[in-house]
Amino acid sequence: MQKISPFLWFDNQAEEAVTFYTSVFRNSKVGKMTRYGEGGPGPAGSVMVAEFELEGLQFTALNGGPMFKFTEAISMSIDCKDQAEVDHFWHKLSEGGQPGQCGWLKDKFGLSWQVIPEALPRLLGDPDGARAARVMQAMLQMTKIDVARLEAAYAG
Repeated sequence: MQKISPFLWFDNQAEEAVTFYTSVFRNSKVGKMTRYGEGGPGPAGSVMVAEFELEGLQFTALNGGPMFKFTEAISMSIDCKDQAEVDHFWHKLSEGGQPGQCGWLKDKFGLSWQVIPEALPRLLGDPDGARAARVMQAMLQMTKIDVARLEAAYAG
C-alpha cells in the first residue's frame, strides 16, 4: 500500500478523467469506483470516488463539485526516456488542453503536467556552466521540450 498518493478533485469529470489518464499511460489500470446513491450530493449513479493507477502510482479522483480548481502550484512530472516519449505524452495530454513553457502543459481538465526528457536535467546539471547556461536558454524558448535542440545548445 502506498503511504502518500495524489488525490484529485474534479467538479463532475472524475470518471472521464480516469478513463482518459489510463488511456494515455500504458502501465495503468482502473480500480474501484464508488458511486453516489439516492439522496447523495451528486447525481445517483455518478462516480463519487474513483481509484486508478498510472505507472505504479496510485491516484484517487473525487467528483466534489465546482468549489476547487487545479492550479500550476501542483503538477505531475513525467520522466521520459527520449523524444518519442516526450512527443507521445505531450500530444495526448495537451489535446484539448493548453501548452505552457519549458515542458509544462495543462490537460483538458486543468491539471498541470511537466513532460521532461531524461536529457534535460543531465544537460542542465553539467559542471561546465557555459554549456548548462546554453541549455537553459534553449529550454526557456520552448513549449514542448526538443531534445535535439537541447543537445545542439549544449554542443555550442
